[in-house]
Amino acid sequence: MVLDPDSIARFAGLLADRSRAAMCLVLLDGRAWTAAELADAASISRPTATGHLNQLVQAGLLAEVRQGRHRYLRLASPELAQVIEDIAAAVGQPAPARSLRTVRAAADMAAARTCYDHLAGTLGVAIYDAMVASSLLDVRAGLHVTERGRSWFTELAGADVLRPAGSRPLVRACLDWTERRTHLGGALGAAMRGQFAARSWVSPARGSRAVRLTPAGRDALRELLGITLAPDQAPPALTASLARAD
Repeated sequence: MVLDPDSIARFAGLLADRSRAAMCLVLLDGRAWTAAELADAASISRPTATGHLNQLVQAGLLAEVRQGRHRYLRLASPELAQVIEDIAAAVGQPAPARSLRTVRAAADMAAARTCYDHLAGTLGVAIYDAMVASSLLDVRAGLHVTERGRSWFTELAGADVLRPAGSRPLVRACLDWTERRTHLGGALGAAMRGQFAARSWVSPARGSRAVRLTPAGRDALRELLGITLAPDQAPPALTASLARAD
C-alpha cells in the first residue's frame, strides 16, 4: 500500500483548527451530539459550529444520525476515535488547570474515563495490567487473548464478544494520554466498558467523559481481577495493588 501524503495533510488540516479539534475530543465519549451541544462545548456560535461540522462530515471524520427533525453527530468509527486519542497521547499533557473546578475535572478524567467506547485513565490501565498479570491477555508476542482469557470474557459477557463485527480487532493496546501506559481497546475493551455500565460498576460524570467507580464496581474488580483498593479511598481515586494469578 502506498501512503498518500496529501490525504495525511488534509486529515491533519481538519484537526489543526482548535474548534474542530475540541468537538472531536468531546465526541470521544462515544455518544451522538447535536450541533448546538457541540457548539456550546467548543465555546463557539452555532452557525460557526455547523460550518465546521459539515466539513468534518464531508471528510468522513463524523457521521450523521438523523431522528425526525433532529441531526446528531458522532465519530465515524472506533478506528478514527483511536487515531484522535493517539494524537492526544503523542502531543503531551494539557496546560495546567487554573481553577479548582478545572483541577477537579482533570483529576476525575485522569482517574477514570471513557475513551470512545472503552475504559481509560488509571482505572483502565489497572484493569489492563491485571488482565496481563492474570494471564487473560498475553503481550509476549503481540497483544492477544489467551484461552483462559477467552473463557473469562465469555463468562463475563457471553460468547458473542469473541466474534466482533466488521474488521475491528478483538483487542488493541491503546496508549493512555494521562497515564502514558496501555489500556485495553478493541472489541473486548468495548465489551468490558459495556458490562461495567450495564452492571452499574461505573457511573458517568455529568457533562464529562469521566466515570466514577461505584462500591459495586470496587467489589467486582476485587473478585474478577484481584484489584484491591485501599478501604479508606473514595471513588474515583485509585491506588490498585494487583494480585497476580497463581
